[in-house]
Amino acid sequence: MSKRRLPTARMGDYMPAPGRSEGRYIGDEEEIPMHRLSINSRRSVDSAGMSSTFSIDTPLMAAASDMDEPHSRITMPHTLSGTGGKRGKARTEPLNPQDNALKKSRYPANVVSNNKYNIITFLPLVLFEQFKFFFNMYFLLVALSQFVPQLRIGYLFTYVGPLVFVLAVTMAKEWHDDYARRKRDGEANSQRYLRLTADGPMAVSSSKIRVGDLVLIEKNQRVPADMVLLRTTESSGACFVRTDQLDGETDWKLRIAVPPTQKLDDSLDLFLLHGSVYADAPHKDIYDFVGNLVIDSGLAQAVTVPLGVENTMWANTTLASGSAVGYVVYTGRDTRAAMNTGHAKTKVGILDTEVNRLSKILFVVTLGLSLAMVALDGFKAVWYITLFRFLILFSSIIPISLRVNLDMGKSFYSMMIERDREIPGAVVRNSMIPEELGRIEYCLTDKTGTLTCNEMELKRVHMGVMAYTLETSDEVTRHLRANLRDRVGAEDHSETRQPSALAKGHGKARRDMPQRVFDMVESLALCHNVTPAEESAPAADGGTHDDRAGVAVSKPMAYQASSPDEVAIVKWTEHVGVVLAERTLSTITLRLDALLPEEQRGHGTAPLLTYDILQVFPFTSESKRMGIVVQSRLSGDMYFIQKGADAVMTRIVEYNDWLDEECGNMARDGLRTLVVGRKRLSRQAYARFEQAYTQARASVVGRAEAMRQAVADHLESDLELLGLTGVEDRLQDHVRTTLELLGNAGVRVWMLTGDKVETATCVAVSARLVRRGQLVHVISGLRSASEVSAALETLRTLGDCCMVIDGDSLQVALDFYRDEFVRIAAALPAVVCCRCSPTQKADVVRVLQQHTGKRVLAVGDGGNDVSMIQAADVGVGLVGLEGRQASLAADFSVDQFSYLARLLLWHGRNSYKRSAKLAQFVIHRGLIISIMQVVFSALFYFAPIALFQGMLLVGYTTVYTMAPVFSLVLDRDVSDEIAMLYPELYAELTKGRALSLKTFFIWLLISIYQGGALMMLAVWLFDTDFIHVVSISFTGLVLNELLMVALEIRTWHRWMIWSILGSLAIYVASIWVLPAYFDVMFILSAAFVWKTVVITAVSAVPLYIIKVIRRIYAPPAYAKLT
Repeated sequence: MSKRRLPTARMGDYMPAPGRSEGRYIGDEEEIPMHRLSINSRRSVDSAGMSSTFSIDTPLMAAASDMDEPHSRITMPHTLSGTGGKRGKARTEPLNPQDNALKKSRYPANVVSNNKYNIITFLPLVLFEQFKFFFNMYFLLVALSQFVPQLRIGYLFTYVGPLVFVLAVTMAKEWHDDYARRKRDGEANSQRYLRLTADGPMAVSSSKIRVGDLVLIEKNQRVPADMVLLRTTESSGACFVRTDQLDGETDWKLRIAVPPTQKLDDSLDLFLLHGSVYADAPHKDIYDFVGNLVIDSGLAQAVTVPLGVENTMWANTTLASGSAVGYVVYTGRDTRAAMNTGHAKTKVGILDTEVNRLSKILFVVTLGLSLAMVALDGFKAVWYITLFRFLILFSSIIPISLRVNLDMGKSFYSMMIERDREIPGAVVRNSMIPEELGRIEYCLTDKTGTLTCNEMELKRVHMGVMAYTLETSDEVTRHLRANLRDRVGAEDHSETRQPSALAKGHGKARRDMPQRVFDMVESLALCHNVTPAEESAPAADGGTHDDRAGVAVSKPMAYQASSPDEVAIVKWTEHVGVVLAERTLSTITLRLDALLPEEQRGHGTAPLLTYDILQVFPFTSESKRMGIVVQSRLSGDMYFIQKGADAVMTRIVEYNDWLDEECGNMARDGLRTLVVGRKRLSRQAYARFEQAYTQARASVVGRAEAMRQAVADHLESDLELLGLTGVEDRLQDHVRTTLELLGNAGVRVWMLTGDKVETATCVAVSARLVRRGQLVHVISGLRSASEVSAALETLRTLGDCCMVIDGDSLQVALDFYRDEFVRIAAALPAVVCCRCSPTQKADVVRVLQQHTGKRVLAVGDGGNDVSMIQAADVGVGLVGLEGRQASLAADFSVDQFSYLARLLLWHGRNSYKRSAKLAQFVIHRGLIISIMQVVFSALFYFAPIALFQGMLLVGYTTVYTMAPVFSLVLDRDVSDEIAMLYPELYAELTKGRALSLKTFFIWLLISIYQGGALMMLAVWLFDTDFIHVVSISFTGLVLNELLMVALEIRTWHRWMIWSILGSLAIYVASIWVLPAYFDVMFILSAAFVWKTVVITAVSAVPLYIIKVIRRIYAPPAYAKLT
């Protein structure tokens, strides 16, 4: 079939960059050489129209020509059929977007949605969330009762107005928060991407992408939907993706383009193909994918290609190399990222729950007082009507203004957090739970990007007799230069492109230090899976291999690899003068910059060493090591070089007396250690190995084990120990200090990460999550209930230790011994969970909440942390380099982990203590006026008649006392310096003593005493008219509340003084404005003044005396520090 040329930009042509007005070059179709890896995978497939299993044994990295070779044995079903486009179903869609007319309506829209409401659900959901609280429902019933004439007491507005105001404030607040979330989602959904069409590339927003689209992804661009990789700009068809926003793993993942589409000359040639793409039903497993691609026409012959996870790019991953074209298979809520993300829930703070519980107690008090009044009156006539009237009359015992004050306080605390100059960039996305920051007992944190910067750096190299650090790297360069100049005169290295004897003298005999250093650096520069990502410069036509590798460079070399550890090591070898210049499938070329003067490095040519790659043995979590067999083209010598964890390398290298000690030293410093060994191979020895290895690869049963055994028998013995490396994953600023502060504050820190056990353990040690001298107990590889039981028994006997557990073992433990495991783990000072999926992180949060009843905070920076953040009582998101998903979904957003300490120890303390005091004072304000009403009714024949009516009742809770009472949100018991200097003060908050049944009943007794004293004295001292009783008692009540506010203040603020004086002035002025309630002539009399003073003094002065006595004999803990 002839190819039809379409108007488009070829890969390598000039195209506009997404989201920019200027253009850029997509990338030349040049070969990006890579080493060969292989994967063995077996998957179960649904029986509906498919065979039970298939297996693939194919190279993951292969040149285009290799893809024609019969590397793989594939067993696939004869027919594959999809079941349509509904969510949760497998699907088969046309490969050519022009054949996919129904794609716009069959699958979920590709949108990010963190909002809680829509236009239909907003009102019912908000009302439900409000009226599920007892006191809101209580006031709704009280307000509705005023529409019944027999139950009406006073003005209708007195009961209906406050309820409407509370609901209006709450709804406005919820609308504002949800609008902000929707606006942030809109920013994410409007990111621009290039969608390929038959008429050329078209820029579209992320939300417009649909299943069946062909989308061009640029380097460092986020993948907007789940895709099958069809083409890359790298001729091998391979590319790397960063998945830390999905699974938390720092290693780059290798992805392979589908071979038939990779071979096309141009991306627009995809529109000449006709066929179908099958994808299994959407599910959460990010490590599994079953599909196939069928090309019926457009190629020389029909092709069916099985698809696995290595052919996919999941949403929220980032393309790390080149450019790629993907075929969209899942969008929106069907993507792996969305299915591993929990839905936003309405979080209710523990203080709100406690206040709700107290309101129920207050209702019981109200009911009891009402029954007592009816009973003392002898249940006369229609007593139940009288009972309801008393319930309404005493309804101020449960103050509706409590919700208004608390919500306004929350908004104030949120504003203070965002304005704190010590936490720049802080954003409060959920202003309903700032008090929760003062009650945290467990902090669950991600590792990568949260505790660490994900910037690996080689800190130390130990060679047995000498250790080198970054500060002494110039000594390494001098040794390299001395070793090389002994073999090649400095005067003729510019004339001789290849040194004559660089690879000689590598025997096991005792060598001088320059030779030791060169052997170590050479091995580190060869044993890895790193590929140079930037060529030095384009070679001229007909240029040789040496020309390409040895030309002058004008910019620093960049590298790509599946592990940042290896990049750090290769960067160190470049720093000391041995540069990885080029890597292909079969060769590695090193450039010896150490021979050049410092000022000429990177700007001139240097001698080259080229090695042929004979075998590569990739790193796996089971083997914990990687190896490579290379042959020097210069000398012809063959070497087996291996590096790995000290636990496995100790038995592979020759006996030595320093390795264990140095490994321990580096581990205590938080460095990730790798032991490097080497073995020289004769041609006969390598031939024997190759024969055994080839036979093992041909095995049908136990192939992987046979291949490992061949390597162990022929290569992994008596390796010469070259040295030990220590790599540090650099921690964020002040992480150690922050973790120490949290620990001293009684907060237990758990680290949940998708990284390997070894990596997580090193970071835990480096961050001081594991205290010096503390035992680290590792639990991994558990598969049965009996193994879990034995591990828990061992853990129980260890006591104070840090537990490190992998994801599989964690899941087994939660399945079989959930209660016992959580009980033991919750008591440990630190826990590290490794290889955790996003769903597992959220499960750990929920389990900890359910089985401990404590408040849990979760902090993370990636999309894989969203589920954990949303499940926690408090979610904190960091604005990281990899995106803002965690920040957008969190309750609080900060820029650094270190800000967490101030967020909890200072703002958490203030928010909780201020709200606790505010809640109890508002309850006291309602109780005292109700007690006065009880005394008044009891004295006047148990009649359900209001003591204070109309504007007096409304003004009491608003203009007369609201400002002074609310000014308590400015109070503080200690300064921020004291709070940060003594984190132990925070531990007192978690006990909940600031608002408890004890403090509640203390305030109840105070209210009973003051209400009784005010009313009894007012009646006793009244003159002849009832209006005088109201005047004296109400004035005493207002003055008493202002004095009580002053009594509760620990640190005065100017606004507190102004609010008290202003409220007093408003009350005095209202006496002349409300003549119906006050006799102005009586108010101006001396009798009124002295009676009011006496009443107020009897009510308030005893409490001042008690406060002074308590300060002397039982001061609070913080008083000793101020």
